[in-house]
Amino acid sequence: MFRFWLLSATMAAGVVQGFTVPPQTHAQVPAAATGLKMSDSTGFDSFELSNPKNIPYGERSRVYRRTVYTHDDWKKHRSQDRFAYYLSAIFRSGVYKNMFREVGATVTVAAFIVVYDCLTGGFSDFQGILHDPILPMLPIAKLPVLPFTLAAPSLGLLLVFRTNSSYRRWDEARKNWGMNINHTRDLVRLANVYYDSTGVTPEQRQADLDNVALCTWAFVRAMKRHLSPEEEDEEAFQEEMLTKLPQQQAEMIIDAAHRPNRALQDLSYAIESLPMHYIRKNEVQAAVTIFEDNLGSSERLLTSPVPVFYSRHLARFLAIWLLLLPFALVEPMKYTWNSVGLIPATAILSVFLFGIEELSTQLEEPFTILPMQVFCDKIYNWCMEIVSWSPGDNGRPLRPVRTEHAYFTDGSGQDQPRGYY
Repeated sequence: MFRFWLLSATMAAGVVQGFTVPPQTHAQVPAAATGLKMSDSTGFDSFELSNPKNIPYGERSRVYRRTVYTHDDWKKHRSQDRFAYYLSAIFRSGVYKNMFREVGATVTVAAFIVVYDCLTGGFSDFQGILHDPILPMLPIAKLPVLPFTLAAPSLGLLLVFRTNSSYRRWDEARKNWGMNINHTRDLVRLANVYYDSTGVTPEQRQADLDNVALCTWAFVRAMKRHLSPEEEDEEAFQEEMLTKLPQQQAEMIIDAAHRPNRALQDLSYAIESLPMHYIRKNEVQAAVTIFEDNLGSSERLLTSPVPVFYSRHLARFLAIWLLLLPFALVEPMKYTWNSVGLIPATAILSVFLFGIEELSTQLEEPFTILPMQVFCDKIYNWCMEIVSWSPGDNGRPLRPVRTEHAYFTDGSGQDQPRGYY
């Protein structure tokens, strides 16, 4: 009897030690405490921290998943050592830490079954000596494996569909921001090229184009704030607005009920104030419509998850399947010592299957794992650089405007009704 309880305590201690992680709290973990810098916290090197015990997980870990790859990152991503590297970092993974409760529950069931079956079916001590069951009148806890085999394909299809749906949402969000990046550059470039400098001083030209560039940046920055949690971005958003924009314009955007709409309105005003032919203005304004479409698509992703009844059914299906699975693994694991192989087998299966569902849940809301601030900063730098260029600054002489193109620049058609040309 003493040997049995000694074995039970040993197995329980191993389970607790192997799967216990620090409890989650809502306190913020500063990057300095983890040794992680936001600029290099992506990809292959994201596990290389000075203090890996302080890596946050759960909601707090999402800020560390905003990956922006460079050529060096891609080289490491393709490294032949990637499997060994990722396996060595498995216990530092925030995804796996986030599943502690689920995996702990299935492992607890497996450990209970091992102990219970030792009580009802007998057990072996460390010397391999067989002992009679302590509670022979009770049945052994086990189930046939066939129901789990029949249910596995359906569970797999549900997981695949859930993961694919979540990835498509992430992909659409990333494409929306890709369109923003492309068309901000396109809009500012066209404004610079189409600007009619006739009768305009260089200082006024630069001020007009700077205004267009800043209004373009203000929209994407307001969109980033619109799609981010208030506690994460509100203070930084207001500071950037007040620093880079004229005070009245910044306050109008900050006080607006829908900030991206106000920023788009300012951008349209800035475009309409440029001295250029209305046909060219219409072409520049087309980019503003694309911004509105990207904003609407992103709002749809933020406010409409994968139907919650689907996600809930999958979570229940997966949880019940994995909680009962140890009962079906009793027979296959009876060849291990006291069926103790049931515990690691259950743990591994739970980690990987719960992991698939966890990944799809993390991907479902894509904006807090997209590097939107990096996108906004790059858009600001690129737009301000584009408007700093002027015709002829590359050393090539400018040719006179052709006769057939003169109406775009001489202002002769500005007062005519639309459709005159």
